[in-house]
Amino acid sequence: MKRIKLLLILLVSGLTFTSCVVRNDIVEDGFSLSQYISSYDLWYVDYHKTTGTGDVPFLSRAFTISFLNGTMYANNNIVDIGKTGNGLGVIVGSYGTFGTVLETRHDIDGYYEFDVVQLSSNRIRLDDLSQNVSYYLVGYQRNSFDYDMLFYDNIEYFLQEYVAWERTGASGGTANPFDYEHYLQFTPENDVTFYSSHDPFGTNVDYINWDFTGGYIVQNVQGENNLKYLTLNYDNGDTEEFDLTVINDGTIELYHVGSGTTYIFSGRGFIQYLKGEKTSTSKPAVRNSGRKRTKIERETVPKRTLK
Repeated sequence: MKRIKLLLILLVSGLTFTSCVVRNDIVEDGFSLSQYISSYDLWYVDYHKTTGTGDVPFLSRAFTISFLNGTMYANNNIVDIGKTGNGLGVIVGSYGTFGTVLETRHDIDGYYEFDVVQLSSNRIRLDDLSQNVSYYLVGYQRNSFDYDMLFYDNIEYFLQEYVAWERTGASGGTANPFDYEHYLQFTPENDVTFYSSHDPFGTNVDYINWDFTGGYIVQNVQGENNLKYLTLNYDNGDTEEFDLTVINDGTIELYHVGSGTTYIFSGRGFIQYLKGEKTSTSKPAVRNSGRKRTKIERETVPKRTLK
């Protein structure tokens, strides 16, 4: 009887160990979780792949997370990413590891535990141990991080990080009604709401009168990583179509398909998101408090042939 019990114990132990090795290469290689997660400067939170019904607020806000010597950092803004905190972002809490478990203590959101599953050399999944949600992270070094990917993959959130976009240039094309649009605003209201204004250039963003409102659609373009199609559907029935490209973290280019005019818009009134509380001196930005990402599913369309 004792021999049978011992044999069963050995079998169970062997199965448990094998399972652990298969699902987590960190254990197999003898490379601790603490060493592994700190071996990458930045972990991009690929939020669009998130699964489950739960929510971890600080991960839903962050574009990148970093783990360094027990301190947890996050980039909650796209604007100035790569500059804030020497690229790591702002300090948002602390962390510790135990086996394959990552323990985090966020300064505002509190304590969370995750089981860390390694999917490839630089990809992991964080399974929340207290609720049904999993986050997918991709590791990068700061000098090799794909910032273009970040901007275009999260273009809706980039557009929301300014109170207003002021038209600062226009060239080519023919006269059209959009020439009168001097300001645009994109808000987190279902991630599809925009406003426009005819106010004079140079108007203080706190006092812009938003003349028009509507919904907007962003589409992926087949074969193009650095181009999006933007359609503005005004509530009055008008529709304007653009090729959207990002010049830098404060400037976008809109090519107006109907007239052939190229417009340049510059961001005004930067909205900074820190640990979960937003700070901004601009009154219209109050409605953006507590911004968290949602999964955005975009249509992918063929590249159009311009006349």
